[in-house]
Amino acid sequence: MLGFIIRPPHQLLSLLSCPGLRIPRFSVLCAPLRLRTMAVSSSWELPLVAVCQVTSTPDKEQNFKTCAELIREAARLGACLAFLPEAFDFIARDPEETQRLSEPLGGNLLEEYTQLARECGLWLSLGGFHERGQDWEQTQKIYNCHVILNNKGSVVATYRKTHLCDVEIPGQGPMRESNSTIPGPSLESPISTPAGKIGLAICYDMRFPELSLALVQAGAEILTYPSAFGSVTGPAHWEVLLRARAIETQCYVVAAAQCGRHHEKRASYGHSMVVDPWGTVVARCSEGPGLCLARIDLNYLQQLRKQLPVFQHRRPDLYGNLGHPLS
Repeated sequence: MLGFIIRPPHQLLSLLSCPGLRIPRFSVLCAPLRLRTMAVSSSWELPLVAVCQVTSTPDKEQNFKTCAELIREAARLGACLAFLPEAFDFIARDPEETQRLSEPLGGNLLEEYTQLARECGLWLSLGGFHERGQDWEQTQKIYNCHVILNNKGSVVATYRKTHLCDVEIPGQGPMRESNSTIPGPSLESPISTPAGKIGLAICYDMRFPELSLALVQAGAEILTYPSAFGSVTGPAHWEVLLRARAIETQCYVVAAAQCGRHHEKRASYGHSMVVDPWGTVVARCSEGPGLCLARIDLNYLQQLRKQLPVFQHRRPDLYGNLGHPLS
């Protein structure tokens, strides 16, 4: 059974061998021990990733301070890569404010994160940046852009959200992402990082398994879904979808999330988490801003894929090849 174990701060370092850690309340979500038929590396040798949960507002400067504090804490605790949620830069009140606050990738905000990555020696997954693309002057619309920075501060991958969230959920309010955003034209091949090969997606993308199947066939070992899930769809679908994507692809799934009330018009569900390839939630944030930590065991992933070789058993002759491999 999964559960939280509360420890005093002076015991923090001893807890890093557990799969997950919640900061700043020092609560740990430990998965049940799994019997494995082959030796694996010591947990201290496995790469550690940090998943940051924040409450973005229209105040870009304050949002950066909050994210920077969590990133520095992740680096202090030994993480090699930190994940930020969708709209880590800001969440505006309306499309007009979104347009006004947006920036190009070469703008001031990304430069601050570039310097932060270099300062901390940490890879960063910037989960959803409001990007003024090269077509900004013609379209006056932005891209929802997932940016990966390496520990030198260089942009090594960009993915522009391909599935836009135009929905009307009773009790949650309508959302029309396409009012201010252009869908991305393509998927990004998985990018090699110190934690493994990461396949990039954003929030609403998780509802389309074809995308995750394409990424895993292209070599992904970790799928990431930075998100800002609503208060109605969150309790109903958030964990179910993330665990499903992990099980069907036999990948780790990392999902940094927005939480709490951003302004008078919008709130998010939170519950950032890491799911292992068996579908077990191995780290989870609860309420409020903070971070959780998880170790990525690629030996376990490869063992599971060998023992349960679902991709060898697929029958495209019967139902087509859902999720064509990326070129």
